[in-house]
Amino acid sequence: MPVLDYKPTADSPLLAKQSDARPHRRRLQTLALLAPALAAMTGCQAVQNTQTSTQIRVIDASPDAPGLDIYAGTGAIAYNLGFGTVTSYVTLLPGVYTLTADTAGSKQVLTSAKATLTTSNEYTVLISNLASNLQQLVLTDQAQAAPSGQIALRFIDEATRVSAVDVYLVPAGAKLTSLTPVLTNVSFPSNSGYVNVPSGTYTLVLVPTGTVPTSTTVATYTGAQVAYTGGSATTIVMIDQQLVTTPGLQVISVADYTSPAATS
Repeated sequence: MPVLDYKPTADSPLLAKQSDARPHRRRLQTLALLAPALAAMTGCQAVQNTQTSTQIRVIDASPDAPGLDIYAGTGAIAYNLGFGTVTSYVTLLPGVYTLTADTAGSKQVLTSAKATLTTSNEYTVLISNLASNLQQLVLTDQAQAAPSGQIALRFIDEATRVSAVDVYLVPAGAKLTSLTPVLTNVSFPSNSGYVNVPSGTYTLVLVPTGTVPTSTTVATYTGAQVAYTGGSATTIVMIDQQLVTTPGLQVISVADYTSPAATS
């Protein structure tokens, strides 16, 4: 994997490479750590984040918007993003930017936001809501470790067609009926902020809010079992499920921070 030797300007940000929703990035703290780490990071994405730069990524959570081109000022961050897409982080110079989402291949601005991006911080541009009321939010991501023995999870509900849910994290070997929810009454649109929970392996389960789980409870969503690295920070975005007769729910999970000591 080559080292990115890129010196950005306010009008020429590095073009993001689209990725799927799986967290592949490993955040490297200094150039001194970068070179030896590359040999051990096959399949991981590494973006240099110096003391004079900032980083930004984009999540497209609008279920019916057209393909989107994303710009910071006059420079493109990404082209032709589709629903459920998460870009890699892009390195920019700190400053005040007008961030726009245009119809792909045109200069038709669908939504815009002005944001001040500061040194050494990381941000997510969240494109959300239906195309008729498209919105753009700029969120500050957690770029440092969660407290010792814990992980930080941020839940964002952008599912426009699904009613409020309660959020459960089911540890390996545990039963839903024996647990209390991490969050209750989570509905569109909402952002929980980062919630610290003990490190471990969990299955994310979402049930209609107010449900008292029993052995016959039908969950709105049940995810795969995920082992979260201690100290990590993760954003979980709830979005609409497409191509179904009955409205459903799916989830994007994307790493915000992963300990440099973690393996790929």
